[in-house]
Amino acid sequence: MAQPQFKFSTVTGFFLQDEPTTDAVTFDYSKENFGLIADSNLISTQWEKFKQRIEDLNALGGSSVQYKVLFLGRHGQGVHNVAEQRYGKAWDDYWSKLDGDEYGTWFDARLTDLGISQAETARATWKHQMGFGIPAPQSYYVSPLTRTCQTAQITFEGVGLPLTKPFRPLIKELLRETIGEHTCDKRSKASEIAAEFPEYRFEAGFDEEDLLYSPDKRETDEERNKRFAILLNDIFATDANVYLSLTAHSGAITSILEVVGHRPFPLLTGAVIPVIVQAERA
Repeated sequence: MAQPQFKFSTVTGFFLQDEPTTDAVTFDYSKENFGLIADSNLISTQWEKFKQRIEDLNALGGSSVQYKVLFLGRHGQGVHNVAEQRYGKAWDDYWSKLDGDEYGTWFDARLTDLGISQAETARATWKHQMGFGIPAPQSYYVSPLTRTCQTAQITFEGVGLPLTKPFRPLIKELLRETIGEHTCDKRSKASEIAAEFPEYRFEAGFDEEDLLYSPDKRETDEERNKRFAILLNDIFATDANVYLSLTAHSGAITSILEVVGHRPFPLLTGAVIPVIVQAERA
């Protein structure tokens, strides 16, 4: 059966990241309540108001329109990010196609110590905001690449989630970074992922080998946007929950924001951006 198709748009006015005056380079989500725009000095009441407004939107939308809040998290710094800084232009031209250098390997790159620290900052931010009533994610989605699995695990384990909303992420093949050429963006085997992250679940049909990666062709931005349109249609068609966490990558989040009509907002490694998405059945 064909999946229902949706027309996506962004509901603005709730978060500072929606505003054209907010500088993505200097903005720190961890010091700004995830960017929630306050209409009073009491943050303890802001999340409750926010949840009520999201409930109101969904009540008004009826059966043809739905609203979800996506918490989009970029993985912490990976070994490949350091290598890219080290080699500059030569990274794309040569080094990215190798598995590593004398400093280490970046095939399916893992987090650096800084990347682990950035994920710990996300955990501390979630834990702090949960004390003020931020809605905990009801569903967790994660890219199959190791650095995102690590980031999600560090971020949410031990954060004090409600027993009714446990951390049981679903690995989605299409949630990954730009596909092709760069070995840091080739995933490990499914059995290897399962061995390291036994609490994670795989979506139906997830292959043992990485069948999407090509050493000779890299996905274009347009192709990546089409992939994420398919992914979002899948999620909105099959997940009835409202608050979703997606742990992904720079290119992935860039495409998601473009697909849902949000203004460009490049994230630093380890950062999080909340987005309210309206999905209308086409």
